[in-house]
Amino acid sequence: MNPLLDISHFPILNHLSTQRSLYMRNISYVFSILLIISSISFPLTAQDVPENLTLKEIFHEPVIPGIRPSLRSFNATQDSIYFSWNDSSYYDTGLYKMALTGSDPEPVDSDDYTGFTVSPNQRLIAYTKDGNIFVASSDWSNERRIVASRENEFSPVWSPNNRKLAFVRDGDVWVTDVTRPELIQVTKRPSDAPGISIESWSGNKRLVLRQTDNSDSRTIYFPEYVDEFVEPGASQRGIPSVSFYTADLDSMELDTLSSGVQRSSAAGSYTGNFSVKDSMDAALKERKIIAYDHRSGEKSVIFEDDTEGWLHGTSIQFAPRTDRLLIMSEKDGWNHIYIANLRNGKVEQLTDGEYEITWARWIDDQTLIYANNEADYGERHLFLHDLRNDTVDQITSDEAYRYQFRLSDDRTKLVYAKTYFNEPYELYMLDLENPGEEIQLTQTVPDKFNEYSWQKEDYIRFTGRDGETDLSMSLLYPDNFDKSNTYPVVVFAHGAGSLQNVYKGWSNNYWREYMFHQYLLGQGYIVVEVDFRHSTGYGRKFREDVTDWMGKYEVQDIVDGLDEAQELTGGALDLDNVGIYGGSYGGFMALYAVSDAPDRFHAAAALRKVSNWRNYYYANPWYTLPRLGDPEEVPEHYDRSSPLTYATDLEQPVILLHGLIDDNVGAQDAFQYAEELIQSGNTDFEMMIYPSERHGFTSPDSWYDEYLRIFEFFEKHLK
Repeated sequence: MNPLLDISHFPILNHLSTQRSLYMRNISYVFSILLIISSISFPLTAQDVPENLTLKEIFHEPVIPGIRPSLRSFNATQDSIYFSWNDSSYYDTGLYKMALTGSDPEPVDSDDYTGFTVSPNQRLIAYTKDGNIFVASSDWSNERRIVASRENEFSPVWSPNNRKLAFVRDGDVWVTDVTRPELIQVTKRPSDAPGISIESWSGNKRLVLRQTDNSDSRTIYFPEYVDEFVEPGASQRGIPSVSFYTADLDSMELDTLSSGVQRSSAAGSYTGNFSVKDSMDAALKERKIIAYDHRSGEKSVIFEDDTEGWLHGTSIQFAPRTDRLLIMSEKDGWNHIYIANLRNGKVEQLTDGEYEITWARWIDDQTLIYANNEADYGERHLFLHDLRNDTVDQITSDEAYRYQFRLSDDRTKLVYAKTYFNEPYELYMLDLENPGEEIQLTQTVPDKFNEYSWQKEDYIRFTGRDGETDLSMSLLYPDNFDKSNTYPVVVFAHGAGSLQNVYKGWSNNYWREYMFHQYLLGQGYIVVEVDFRHSTGYGRKFREDVTDWMGKYEVQDIVDGLDEAQELTGGALDLDNVGIYGGSYGGFMALYAVSDAPDRFHAAAALRKVSNWRNYYYANPWYTLPRLGDPEEVPEHYDRSSPLTYATDLEQPVILLHGLIDDNVGAQDAFQYAEELIQSGNTDFEMMIYPSERHGFTSPDSWYDEYLRIFEFFEKHLK
């Protein structure tokens, strides 16, 4: 998860061929144009607004929309799922089990749940219990302990032939045979060396291993103050040095594939002919996929990509039983699928177009399943792609947003979250052996949620000031909307930066904010949100435009959204009273916006905000280095992107809200910004620190206090 992220369907159509998919895309385009045209005719009558909704109800338990079910795993026989949930809409979740054939969720004692890994032939499971390795049949019968020692064994990984298990003991890798007595110690590291983990098998006689060295990490402190004594809250931060190895179980030789500070992964093929390393530098500027041919001992670069921004959405997957490799890459500007045949070195781009493949998996050696947003950037549909004849079947038809995909171990079922605008997501399933209607598994939204008249947002696509950047915007109208009046505006800026939050669905990242925005409608506000550049789902250039100067283009896009909304509503926005708020990256955006465009933003509420990107570089170089570079080498990138730089000239009122023990964006950012305001003589700001809260608040009382202050702040400065 990104660290700057704030924590009735119709019968399915027959499978769509590639040609029909193109036809549907044209139809979708026409409907998109109609949507924009219809948006120009702004509401002439009052809009739905939830009555009697209070701030306390939004943030306190029981939670109005209920707790969303979070899929944990399939069961071993692949006919049920486990998921986290609370059937009474309270935050404290428990584990539940549900049959895929349809049944009520049954609570499961967490002590009775054991994580497991299923053998490739689906007949056996392996798991850790009491620090030892056990094997059983997939129905949990015939349990037997196959490894026991005074040390803890963990992370068992099946070999492709179902006969062996690799596992980790005390930082070293071992292999045991599950059919006969055999125990092999694969690695023996020095006692002071970092532990070794298992990436994958490469055939049945070779392992791909990883060793991560954090010894050069920097110590960052996030002190804790609420207990009897102050705790320093030390935390090690930095991009580690990583070494990749292959281990031959016959010769017992360990070959080093690479070593150094990198952002890489590795995998082995089912046949054992090849291992592959997906190599990326620490700043995510360059990518090389290197294939190691274990038959000849040769290695070759089979795929390359580079960018001035940062690599995103990368992954590799070997086919279940062949030497073909699925590669996800934005090389052509959009995240697409490439297929590499390692036997002949040929790489072909499988999908193309101005849309994104958001998720993909192998079903078998000739079939892929994937999700894309080709119909609309706010939708996601599922497809089966047959590589034998290059045909594509669309297997979903409802206009909806789908995500959180989980493929069963036997690759016959897919479970995922599905949502549409005001409908909090539920878990759905597709039977991939006979794809038909999407099957709704859960029904977890409380009746109370549907007692409110939630307003359906206007989902708008428009073009920015440069005539080239197409943007998505959400627009909500106040109670008793009258075209002859003007209304103060609240803008919400989403967190993470690299996140999509304007789409045709319920945002599970910001469900509290969703209800807060509906509350604001009852208080006479128009609410606007724009997926500004940096957001995901819109292609590489859209995301990377902000490289080396975060804040600049995001503010331009939000301002363009306000102007577009003003035109669409016939002048209903009071553009002299615009507030902006957000948390984490959204908090950064709020502070940056009131400094960069004080004539367009007149008050800012900044939650758990980054005010000084140098601080965040040292706390999280994983995020900051790719976007802004090294502050010692390019200080100007940090200066112009940090709200702290402009604090002495701040013209508009701000409120700063931050958790004191936030160990993602430290409270240091709030204190540094406040100190700059104080020392420059600025008294037009407010500040609240929450002593027991981290980046994601956990106390309903803290949530309520925070948003009550935001509401009162906007009431004071925008009306």
